[in-house]
Amino acid sequence: MLTITKPKANRLDIEFSGQIDTDEMRQGLDDLIEKTADVKNGVLLYRIHEVSLPTLGALGVEMTYLPKLFGILGKIDRCAVLSAAAWIRTASEIEGAIFPGIDIKAFPLEAEDDAEAWLSESLAPKA
Repeated sequence: MLTITKPKANRLDIEFSGQIDTDEMRQGLDDLIEKTADVKNGVLLYRIHEVSLPTLGALGVEMTYLPKLFGILGKIDRCAVLSAAAWIRTASEIEGAIFPGIDIKAFPLEAEDDAEAWLSESLAPKA
């Protein structure tokens, strides 16, 4: 399952669980691109539940979307990743170190309040 919602003009929430197939990947990425079209200085909350690797076809779809996905990186300033799996949290923070312009911080799945507070810091008016 891959669900993308836009609760606020500059906020996206992504929820992921299970295995994603080709059609679900294509639909999810199209939805993500559409919902980020007018985002500026955005924040993203990414909830990752149980994880199975995407199908080979889904990975192929993702590869064809890479140029558009890199464009989205410039629209998102902060991304909080919630996951019970420590390796996903570590990988997320490594990605944050690799990609300039986006601050990624990982939290255990049960620490959603902490993730929300961290995302809100970027929305607070700067003095």
